[in-house]
Amino acid sequence: MSLEAFVSYLSLEKNYSKHTIAAYQKDIQEFTSFTTTEYQTAEISEVDYITIRAWVVKLVNTGISNRTVNRKIASLKSYYRFLQKIEAITKNPLSKHKTLKTKKNLEVPFSELEMDKILKQIPFENDFEGIRDKLLIELLYSTGIRRAELINLKVSDFDTAKTTLKVLGKRNKERIVPLLPGLIPLLTTYLSLRLKLKIISDKEALILTKSGDKIYETLVYRVINKYLSMVSPKVKKSPHILRHTFATHLLNKGADLNAVKELLGHSSLASTQVYTHNSIAELKKVYANAHPRNRD
Repeated sequence: MSLEAFVSYLSLEKNYSKHTIAAYQKDIQEFTSFTTTEYQTAEISEVDYITIRAWVVKLVNTGISNRTVNRKIASLKSYYRFLQKIEAITKNPLSKHKTLKTKKNLEVPFSELEMDKILKQIPFENDFEGIRDKLLIELLYSTGIRRAELINLKVSDFDTAKTTLKVLGKRNKERIVPLLPGLIPLLTTYLSLRLKLKIISDKEALILTKSGDKIYETLVYRVINKYLSMVSPKVKKSPHILRHTFATHLLNKGADLNAVKELLGHSSLASTQVYTHNSIAELKKVYANAHPRNRD
């Protein structure tokens, strides 16, 4: 069955991003290469679970992480579900496959004190790059948007009158996120400096490099790492940690879990619940200090 048909399905019906589709395609092509080399068959629909299991063993023996192996198998499983959907096969050989065990990565959010230091004590330069960097950090922390969502923000996505931001999330789902009033003056200052750039290659993109190009992933990471390193000894300093920090701080202050889910753009509550372990720790601390029976 044509892999091109599956790719079209992911793009047109599932609205997956180009990056996600490319990852699926690569994983399936790797498996096809394995079956062709080891079993002289390039037709995935004819492969049984024993063959798939042999691929899993080979992947594990190469030294890649169980998490990566699970992702590759998930791509293959999705392809088999597609083949079932179009009735090219009657049974999914991966229907009873159990994922490999993985270690949970503990993501430690930044404290309110650390965020206060970075936004109030660090002397950002009063030029285009300095103002842009501060806006970038403020946006990630005050809205909880993803790095890709930040990169793809357009100038027109801001409604300064309503103090809201339109965000295009995963699978092209739009959501409206409220902005803190204090962010508007910083945004206004940035936009005025943006207009003074000699060349702007992407006139719609909000966050630009000093050369006038749309900002890119590694630059966002460098900015976050640079400034957070000034206030925190934590090893992991990434845009996602700021998203994690945003959710944790809201939940610590008693925000409704469903509201946080909507702000983050999660499709299910289960995705948001991963952030609750920190808020529960905070609740336990409050409980221990406040409950009268704890003094006995």
